[in-house]
Amino acid sequence: MKFTPTAIPDVVVVEPRVFGDARGFFMESWNERSFSAAGISARFVQDNHSRSAQGVLRGLHYQIKQPQGKLVRVIAGEIFDIAVDIRKRSPSFGKAVTITLSAENKQMLWVPSGFAHGFYVTSEFAEVIYKTTDFYAPEHERVLLWNDPALNIRWPLLGDPLLAARDGAGNTLSDIELFP
Repeated sequence: MKFTPTAIPDVVVVEPRVFGDARGFFMESWNERSFSAAGISARFVQDNHSRSAQGVLRGLHYQIKQPQGKLVRVIAGEIFDIAVDIRKRSPSFGKAVTITLSAENKQMLWVPSGFAHGFYVTSEFAEVIYKTTDFYAPEHERVLLWNDPALNIRWPLLGDPLLAARDGAGNTLSDIELFP
């Protein structure tokens, strides 16, 4: 596997080695030794799988207690994926990393705890699988407003995004609970 730090070095693009032939392909999507050697010593406790239609925007979510690191990959379709640093003492506080993840490119994104995360579906539909380092705790979930002007995110919108009510009612960066 190839591990490439992004503009925010804690957020890492993971490119698996893909072995393909006429029958299909094989790849490792998680290997504890490889990730540990790259400095990512995550213990995963939950796998999540979502399917979303084109134009769906999910996020920007985080848990203030029981924070979740996430290893995100797409198994069908394509998404515009984003991680926003909300660690108040971080030199990259308020900055975002964006990447296109797709079933075709097979790249994954490691999003450590301390980041708000979300994605926008650019294909007809997308299926997203992500491993988490802690269990989902709805009582601790918070939402950073996806279109907060302070974030200066250039979403590749195809029209008005389809949002859950909680995502449309998120708080701005200046009003959210932050990580230490």
